Amino acid sequence: MSTVVGGVAASHSTLMNTHWEEVDHLPEAHRFRDGLHAARDFLAERRPDTIVVIGSNHFRGLFLDLMPSITVGVAEVNGAGEAGTPAGPLPVDTQLAKSLVDGLVDDGFDPAFSLRLTVDHGITHSLQHLVPELDVPIVPVVLNMFAPPLIPLPRAQAIGKSLRRVIEADGADKRVAVIASGGLSHRLPWPDWADALSEDDQFLVEAWLNGREQWKEFEVRRRQIIRAAKADINPAFDQDFLAQLEAGDLSRTLELTNAEVEDVAGNGAQEIRSWIAMAAAVGGRGRTLAYSAVDEWLTGMGVAVVEPA
Repeated sequence: MSTVVGGVAASHSTLMNTHWEEVDHLPEAHRFRDGLHAARDFLAERRPDTIVVIGSNHFRGLFLDLMPSITVGVAEVNGAGEAGTPAGPLPVDTQLAKSLVDGLVDDGFDPAFSLRLTVDHGITHSLQHLVPELDVPIVPVVLNMFAPPLIPLPRAQAIGKSLRRVIEADGADKRVAVIASGGLSHRLPWPDWADALSEDDQFLVEAWLNGREQWKEFEVRRRQIIRAAKADINPAFDQDFLAQLEAGDLSRTLELTNAEVEDVAGNGAQEIRSWIAMAAAVGGRGRTLAYSAVDEWLTGMGVAVVEPA
């Protein structure tokens, strides 16, 4: 059987790629980057044959014309390449990907699958910094975390447990690592698609609906809207979540409704679903490598690793 050999969770911000000079003087930015380097070394020491990457979609590969709750890339996977993230074909473990789709269905989930999936920095930013050579096959598991309705947090935990069950039953004798990308607390100036009020709101909803063939045409103004936003970070929420991860018990977080997560920690904090699923897939206690509230990146930036029990 294959074995889950460890997990890594990391926040992402493409501003790290495009505007590092603006934060180079900040110890908290260096602290996060150093944490990524430590997580990269942790991952390399585990010598994974395959990496399952759980992350979000920022409307560069999946759009409001069709928005699955769970999407697994099973064949061709391409990085969108926005903001200096990896572009073009990524190596894919098709055998494991197909097993995961079948196993999720067996466990009562309804995953979509794609033979030609475009992933954005919700998947590729972590790969870029944790597997810089991009030389390990991946299975991308994209969870919808920004377009309501969203799955409840306990459902994300159940997905992680299902992933572990399938990996351990696949009979392939692979070493599998799991990466979670996204979070922690942050609030993006993104509207509810059903309640777009301002001109910027309406532009974003149009970009999310009509971007399948032309997302790059919307990119400049999207970037401007995000960069104009004010930081709204909740370090207390982030540190409590990291403490729960270290204890191997996320039950307090799992009690939160989706609305409560957004109220307390922002719409971007919905990305903790990837952390929750990763922790369940690995099944052990976490260790925080770095945490910084970086206003310039609008985000509570955390890095943690999880050792199997």
